[in-house]
Parts: sequence; C-alpha cells; structure tokens
Amino acid sequence: MRRPGLAFLAGLATCALALILLGGKTSPTGTVSDRDVYYPGSETLAPDEMRIVALGTGMPSVRPKQAAACWLVELGNGDKFLFDIGSGCHERLAAQMIPYDYLNKVFIGHLHVDHMGDLPSLWLGGTVMNRLVPLRVWGPSGGTPEYGTAASMERMKEMYVWDIGTRSGVIDFRGGALEVHEFPFDGINEVIYDENGVVVRSIPAVHGLDGAVSFVLEWNGLKFVYGSDTIPNKWYVEHAAGADVAIHECFLPATLLVTKQGFSPQEALMVGTQGHTSPEQFGKVMSLVKPRLAIGYHFYNDFDTEPVVRERLRRTYDGPVDLATDYMVWNVTKDEIRVRMSAVDEEVWPSPPLMKKIAPDTGSSIAFSEFTISGALGFPEVVGPIFDEINELYGTKAEPIFKK
Repeated sequence: MRRPGLAFLAGLATCALALILLGGKTSPTGTVSDRDVYYPGSETLAPDEMRIVALGTGMPSVRPKQAAACWLVELGNGDKFLFDIGSGCHERLAAQMIPYDYLNKVFIGHLHVDHMGDLPSLWLGGTVMNRLVPLRVWGPSGGTPEYGTAASMERMKEMYVWDIGTRSGVIDFRGGALEVHEFPFDGINEVIYDENGVVVRSIPAVHGLDGAVSFVLEWNGLKFVYGSDTIPNKWYVEHAAGADVAIHECFLPATLLVTKQGFSPQEALMVGTQGHTSPEQFGKVMSLVKPRLAIGYHFYNDFDTEPVVRERLRRTYDGPVDLATDYMVWNVTKDEIRVRMSAVDEEVWPSPPLMKKIAPDTGSSIAFSEFTISGALGFPEVVGPIFDEINELYGTKAEPIFKK
C-alpha cells in the first residue's frame, strides 16, 4: 500500500486546524451577498432606484472592447430607455437579457452612425428576438427637413425593403412597426416624453450641424442627463445643473489624437476641441454643473489613456467622476450611487415572447419568381416528416412552400 506523502499529511493538518479555528463550521453553500459585479437578470430594482448601463462608450470606430454610444436606463417602475444606439452596441444590449418588448424606447441625440448605427439591427433583428410591440424612436429635426430624424427613418425603411419583405409574411411581424417622434432640435428644455411618471426633455447641443440634442430624464426625484455629442454649451450647463448623474463626452486630448489616432495637429485641435469636448473642457463643464456624479465617455479607455484623460480633466474639476467603459453599471438612489461592472453571458439567447404569437400573414409574402422556384430542391421526403412532427406536436397544419 502506498503511504501518504508529507505534503498530503501537512494539508490534512492545515484543514484540521482551520476547522478548529472556525469552531467546526463548514463553508456556506448559499449565494454571496453584496457582490461587486452585476449579474443581468438577477437583481430587482427598488421602487425608487435607477440603473444605468453603459453599452457603448468608445470612439466612432468601434472595437471589441468598446462599441459606439449607447446607454440603457432602467427605472424601478419597470420602464427602460435607450439613449443612442450606436454601432456595435446591440450585442451588449442582448447581454442584459431583457425581453425585447421592454426595449422599445430609443432616444437618438443625432444622426451620426456611431449614435444610431445599430438601430436597424434592433428594429428588424428584434422581430426575430420576440419583440411583438412597435419600436418607438425619438429624435431631433434638422436644419432642413431632409436632415431630420423622420426623413432618416423613412430612408431606413426604403433601404431595408428587402429585409422587411422577407420577414413580414414569414414571422409574427408586429414588432416591425416603427413609431417615429421627431421634435424640434432647437427646443430648450422642451418635454418630448411624459408617461408613467417619467419626463424626458431635450436641450440643443452643438455638434456637426443643426440637429444635435442632449436629453434630461427626471423620475421620482432623480435626474439623469445625457449629452450625446456636444462641445460645451450654455444649455447643458443650465439644465444639467444639480443632476444626480450627468454624462458628457470627454474626448481624447489633442496630443493623443496625434500620437495614438494618427491625426494631424490641425485635425486633432479641430476635432478634439471644436467638434468634441476635450478633458479640460469636460472638467470645466462639470465644475459648473456640479452633479452628484459626472461620467465622461467617448474615448478609447485603456490603461495608458485613462490616466492622461483623468489628469487633464482634474485641471478644471475636482468633483466625483467616473470614466466609462462598456458594461459599467451604476445603481442610483437618493442616498447612494453604486458602480460595478456587468457580467457577460456570451451565449445568451433571446427571452421568450411576452405575448402569444400569432400566425404570420402569409398573404403578405412576396412570391418567388418562376426562375428561383425552378432551382429549389424541396426534398419532400426529408422536409415532409419535419412538418409532420411539428404539426403533430403543436396541433398546426403548416405546409412547406417548396413541395417538389
């Protein structure tokens, strides 16, 4: 028989000593309380609580670490809002494991692709992810009608006519309805949404062209402000004042735009201070707004860039500040603001539908041409049993399109 080694015996002795010191207690088998990570779908919001999730915090060019602009706001009354829906953010939204019927309110600050690029994915992709209610979109007018949100959404429908045509007679396509609410870009603190105790106002922003805005959400005594993209302006300073959470872009400093991004010095100055907000400008804005928490975003937040951005904004602001990266989460009440990172399930599936699905309207299907039909291999001996199985399981009477 093989004798136990000294290391094994020492291990037994250590375990025995630990049990003695712990009074014979065994390790707990329940969940760990007060975890420093947020697990989507595992926490109930209190009736007076707001949760903010950063789903896109990076630059206009997306990368695996950071998608383009998108922020999810969840309230204790059950309401959920998306502010911007930039390129690459949809997969981060999916990781929050929220049924798509609840993800039906989108507020777009302006029509740059890094602020609305994933809207088609949420709209049409959402129809196969069990959203059965219309997608509601709020966005500003432009200096002229063709630059406004309504015109953009009409062109989007035209662009995706093939996608719409292939889905509308095949699935329950109620979620394909698009409700567009365009409001004047020059409205100053104008109410654009007022439902269920939640008020959202718009204020003008200065970015790109006429037609950029920022948003102020107020609910249950809490105030959330989202700048989208803007250089410092008087409307933000006035109407974000005293916010619980004030989000404003905080772009890379001009020096890093040259050395890391490859900009010319002239480009770096124009883009970094006249089209976007430098860290020093961000700090000055927040020194005037004085929020409970300032959040800067819209830069590549890395180990070597974050310290530079933070040092520069501290030249003009000494208050509480977070520099956002994707999947950061803030839980906000009147007494506390708690920040964590969200866990990510990379194999997440869409949540089941919240309403009973109805059979698709096959009469609205667009027929194939005789040419395409002539090339189809229906394999009835293979497909027929599949239809028989489903029809028997669910009491349906579906028939294949291609029968030969």
